[in-house]
Amino acid sequence: MDLQAQELNNQIKQQHPRIFEMLSERGKNIFFPKLGILSQSAQAKGKSINASIGEAVEDDGTSMHLPAFNALINLPVNSIFPYAPSYGKKEFRERWKNFLIRKNPSLKDMLFSTPVATNGVTHGISMAGYMFADRGDTVVLSDLYWENYNLILENGYGAGIKTFELFSNGGFNIRSFSAALSSVKQEKIILLLNFPNNPAGYTPLAEEVDPIVNEINRQAMIGKKIVVLIDDAYFGLVYEDNVYKESIFTRIANLHENVLAVKLDGPTKEDYVWGFRVGFITYGTKNGTPGLYEALENKTAGAIRGNISNISHLTQSLLQAVYAHESYDTAKQQKYELLKRRYTLLKETVSQARYNEYLEPLPFNSGYFMCLKLRKGLNAEKIRLHLLEKYSTGVIVFGDVIRLAFSAVPQARIPELIDNLYQACVDLEKK
Repeated sequence: MDLQAQELNNQIKQQHPRIFEMLSERGKNIFFPKLGILSQSAQAKGKSINASIGEAVEDDGTSMHLPAFNALINLPVNSIFPYAPSYGKKEFRERWKNFLIRKNPSLKDMLFSTPVATNGVTHGISMAGYMFADRGDTVVLSDLYWENYNLILENGYGAGIKTFELFSNGGFNIRSFSAALSSVKQEKIILLLNFPNNPAGYTPLAEEVDPIVNEINRQAMIGKKIVVLIDDAYFGLVYEDNVYKESIFTRIANLHENVLAVKLDGPTKEDYVWGFRVGFITYGTKNGTPGLYEALENKTAGAIRGNISNISHLTQSLLQAVYAHESYDTAKQQKYELLKRRYTLLKETVSQARYNEYLEPLPFNSGYFMCLKLRKGLNAEKIRLHLLEKYSTGVIVFGDVIRLAFSAVPQARIPELIDNLYQACVDLEKK
């Protein structure tokens, strides 16, 4: 093991030994290199002659680039072309941390890490897997989940997936959730919570959050070490008053010394920049210290450096500029209201009595999606193919569940979407 990794491990052990026990073998071995090229380049920065860094510069010292970019991007050259730090741009990370507190007032007096920039939430989940998932570890998540979790945690890191039923009696299934956690025999549990959920479009109601948090705390009190990965990709997109408005990170980041909350979020959906590929990973635990969080940030940045080197400088700079723009809050609220109108119309449409013959909507209240099951034994995949062929309508199927992305459907066509689905059911029942 490299001496720098050992030093970070000792720092974590001294600050919070239970967190060290949650690290994977990769997580224990990783470090951000302070003694090699990066350190020597940092020492050479600002010198009159700097032959240390692997970038090309013009004779005037600015980043070398093709002139055609000048007409396309209205930003300073050095906010576009140089490498960004593996941690992310310092001022960008600090702005996102301030955003987290503004969006989640419960965090105001809580100590948690400075977010480390990732290449979108997908990459953030992968880096969390790198840090905490060993082959044979168990990841607990709901039975309605994004298929990339398999690719990352199961195929990529060798962890096993155990699911709980997300819904019971029209709400969160706390009994199944509790049973799934209790069934894990290992000392460490990796729990993945995704709210608003993809594909279900569900966020727990305010009254459902306490039972979830209490069950995590109960497991911690009997000695389980619990890494809670919180996929907040769709954070903020909640459309009902009784839904829990803050991230569940706020309830877990100071819950118990045996619980580490790992928040995975970013601008991708929150700010409608899917192709920018910028996300964040943030840590919180009870009795966490600046020294602990510094060590976790260093290890995370080391994992990123050894994986993709760093995140796009350009997209971080573009987002910084937009966040500073006077129109940002108003424009973001307008996009939210548009999605909420689509959600409201979809909810009204799919609940009409005539559709009840074939369509059983699952609970939804947030995010981009809603799911439904088919009645009368109809096959979801056959319905999907029939929709494509006869009605020029595309949906997603997960087993016996159909996912509708109302985020991608113009409001005026939402009734047509549901009617097409209904008509496809009529067609196939006749066959």
